[in-house]
Amino acid sequence: MDGSLIFQSLVLGVLLGGLYALLAAGLTLYFGIMRVVMIAHSAFLILAAYLAWWFHRETGIDPLLSLIVTVPLFFAVGVLMQRLLVARLRPVTLTMMSVLLTFAIALTIEGMLGFVFSGTQRRIQLGYSGASLELFGAHIAVVKLITFVLAAGSLAALYGIMKYTRFGQSLRATIQHKEAAQLVGIKTDRVAGYGFGLGLATAAIGGTALSLDATIYPSLHWHWIGPLMAIIVVGGLGSIPGAAIAAMVLGIGQSLLQIPMGTTWAQTIFYVALFATLMLRPQGFFGGRLAQRF
Repeated sequence: MDGSLIFQSLVLGVLLGGLYALLAAGLTLYFGIMRVVMIAHSAFLILAAYLAWWFHRETGIDPLLSLIVTVPLFFAVGVLMQRLLVARLRPVTLTMMSVLLTFAIALTIEGMLGFVFSGTQRRIQLGYSGASLELFGAHIAVVKLITFVLAAGSLAALYGIMKYTRFGQSLRATIQHKEAAQLVGIKTDRVAGYGFGLGLATAAIGGTALSLDATIYPSLHWHWIGPLMAIIVVGGLGSIPGAAIAAMVLGIGQSLLQIPMGTTWAQTIFYVALFATLMLRPQGFFGGRLAQRF
């Protein structure tokens, strides 16, 4: 097998893994804080992608600038969603009912996008859409490099929030032991709302990143929910570092498998990894003590 082709695939896998890590971070937050399985997360990704596309169509400005609007907007929507909908679910059935609730939200978002924008596929064409750089013989699309930098910067900001702010410390305490956090005076309900908002804010960033390099349509979110769920299960439910490592490993694995198997079949790595995790290590391969570090 050609060594240069393998190196090219490794580089693309790292770039893809960084994006996957960003897209999965929100799912990990929802489950870690409240044990909510947020099926609608990928639908919000596509909603953010459509807003970025619409912003570019109407203004002609780079869609990345739409983050100025979409990040605070999605944060506010997340806080309201948690307080008005998720918080009303009974704790004993929270996980199961959250699947049904967020499934309904996903269908609603898909229907709204289809009604407003129709089912026509959309794609953003930018001045740098076809540009590429060469790195040690590997050709890297500028768009993929931009999305990786955006993902890395967003994850670094999330790490800073979680590690060094009072809110982040309260959030980590709630994830690690909700009852103990309540005993030391942390208002876990308020933290849960802000944490939910933070998760949707990552969806705004991830969806905008997707819009730079993907053809979007209303039902595209069903394509993403499976791989993202696989990432958080393999990484360990509730572990953000675990999800980031799993995203990188699976992103590289998918890129390498595309050489012998092609693009479509290479995505089976997510479902094979999910099955193997559930059979061999249900708590996740990269969770456990690693979760305490974030």
